[in-house]
Amino acid sequence: MTLRTLTTYPRRNPLTAGYLVLLVLTHLWLLLVSPAMARTVLLAVSTNVDNLAHEPVGPLLGSALFFDGTLTRINSLLFIGTLITLGLGIAQCLAWLERRWGARRAFALFLLGHVGATLLTAVIIEAALAHGWYPQSVRQSLDFGISYGAQAVLAATTFLLPKRVRPWWAVFVVAWPLGGAEWSGPLPDFTTVGHLIATALGFATGAAWLSRRSE
Repeated sequence: MTLRTLTTYPRRNPLTAGYLVLLVLTHLWLLLVSPAMARTVLLAVSTNVDNLAHEPVGPLLGSALFFDGTLTRINSLLFIGTLITLGLGIAQCLAWLERRWGARRAFALFLLGHVGATLLTAVIIEAALAHGWYPQSVRQSLDFGISYGAQAVLAATTFLLPKRVRPWWAVFVVAWPLGGAEWSGPLPDFTTVGHLIATALGFATGAAWLSRRSE
């Protein structure tokens, strides 16, 4: 980004800019508190199936306040995920949707990916557990962050791109979560499943909005 782009970013994308500041602050707060407290907080906002079964609202809302990544370990795969999710998905694409479709629609899409993919993934996890495809420990797994919402945003952005670029972007959006997938029986790990569901929700929503604008 140029200096002019950075200085005008908050004015052009006020809600996205505010959300980015919040995510960075919560990330820094986790680094400052004790590891035990950080883990306690993350377990409380984890959207694993046990938490969702007991009280879904708290984990679903709390999980959206954090990102599962790193801003400092730049040589790690985790940092690449942060660049895609936080940098590309939120800072770039969510801001673009905010400008093009309005803040209300942009964040509604993000929440659709975040909440919708989480709940649908929970259903698949239960089915996989019943068939023995996932270990029972998945029920209490640490699962938090903005990546499902960001993934839906990345997918929906496909329909803002020039037509010749859309297939390549769509391949990237689908392929990157599969790059680190671990397979258990016929299914990849549940986070990959969640990202693919979020991708489908983003593609469907983006296509529907494009079709409505064309009418």
